[in-house]
Amino acid sequence: MLINTERLKICEFSLDMAYDVHINSLDEDNRRFVPDEVFETEQDALETLEFLISVYSSKEGPLVYPIFLKDNTNIGYVQLIPLNETEFEIGYHIAKNYTGKGYATEALKAFLEYIKEEHKLEYVIGVCLKDNIASSKVMEKVGFVKTFDGIASYQGEDRPIYRYIYRFN
Repeated sequence: MLINTERLKICEFSLDMAYDVHINSLDEDNRRFVPDEVFETEQDALETLEFLISVYSSKEGPLVYPIFLKDNTNIGYVQLIPLNETEFEIGYHIAKNYTGKGYATEALKAFLEYIKEEHKLEYVIGVCLKDNIASSKVMEKVGFVKTFDGIASYQGEDRPIYRYIYRFN
C-alpha cells in the first residue's frame, strides 16, 4: 500500500520503524486520548509492529499504516479497526511536534479514498473524547457528521465522547 499526497506518504509498517513508533507514542496527547497506543519501550513498539504487519494480508484488521513527511520523517498513523463484521472505525494520530499543520486532515482524506476503493465500505465510524477538540475538527473538515454527544464506553471507561459517521458516496 502506498498513498501519496502533496506533503505526505502512507505505507505499510516495517520492523525498522519501531523506534519512531515508540517515540511518537510518548507525547502527552497520545497518553491522554489513546493510552492503549502508548509504547513505553522500543521493544513494546516492535512487538506491536510484528502483529500489525502480520494482519496486512488478511485485510481484517486492525489495519494501521504509518504517515511520513516527504523527507521520510515518521509523524503518526492512520488506521481502520473492525468493530464487527460490517462496521469499521477510523483512527489517526499525529505526533505532537507535527500537529496544527493540517497533516491529520490531509492523511485522513487520502486514507478515506483508499479504503473506499480497497474495502468497498458504505460508511466508517469515528470516535473521540469530547475534549479532543483537534480530532473533532479534523473529522468535521473531511466530512464526518456527528451522530452522538454524550457518555459512552471509551477504552473501557464511561467518558464524554463524540461519535461520527462518514458515508461514502
